[in-house]
Amino acid sequence: MQRDWDEAYANMAHVPGSEALPDAWAAAAAGYRVGLGAAFEEALEYGDGPRATFDLVHPEGAARGLAVFVHGGYWMKFDRSFWTHLAEGARARGWAVALPSYPLAPDATLAEMTRAMGAAIEAAAARISGPVRLAGHSAGGHLVTRMICADTPLATPVRDRIEHVLSISGLHDLRPLLKTQMNATLQLDPAMARAESPALCAPFGQPDLSVWVGAAERPEFIRQARLMALMWEGFDGRVRLEIEPGQNHFTVIEALRQPQAPLTCAFVG
Repeated sequence: MQRDWDEAYANMAHVPGSEALPDAWAAAAAGYRVGLGAAFEEALEYGDGPRATFDLVHPEGAARGLAVFVHGGYWMKFDRSFWTHLAEGARARGWAVALPSYPLAPDATLAEMTRAMGAAIEAAAARISGPVRLAGHSAGGHLVTRMICADTPLATPVRDRIEHVLSISGLHDLRPLLKTQMNATLQLDPAMARAESPALCAPFGQPDLSVWVGAAERPEFIRQARLMALMWEGFDGRVRLEIEPGQNHFTVIEALRQPQAPLTCAFVG
């Protein structure tokens, strides 16, 4: 039986009211920024191009380290401005939180996005000392997991500071995307789909990785989470899989706003 891969990845079509979510995210992020005052630095440059920028949210007092949150949107949508409010859980626990934008398809390939994310993390790490923790949602989960693959774009000093990576509803095997309509925009070919799939890559060193997904998500995202955990359990390191009851692709990240939420603890606990 031929599988409908476009349907497999159609998150918004299966969550009632999801068409209103982008406006709600933007409003929540804008309202949160107003309350931050001097603790918020906006549009810090990490490279060339209008999207090569990141925002930085500072905690009260000295930062325990750097936490980076990378947004989703199938590598085709959104930017750093939609997600500032998701920094609150980590910020309240004493971490500086960087929220980068990155170039999107069709203007950039996924390989170029991977390199851009490496540059963004290095630029943020140059401003904040201490350990580095990475989290990403959906396409962002793919990008943060790529940072701990053997062919990471990160320079060794920054790579060695990474304590933990959290992939939330991440995409780890990109080969099915070759069969979707969105690939007309992503422009993946079989070689790049394989090379950019974290589940098909070896990690560097001994990774500390959490793979988190909502139990009410599309079955493909649960499969992607299980696959990532299964593949990297074959290497030395620590890999944790969490399938959170009741959460869908969009509600699963809301817990990052809460300092004591299990998801926040997985991120910076």
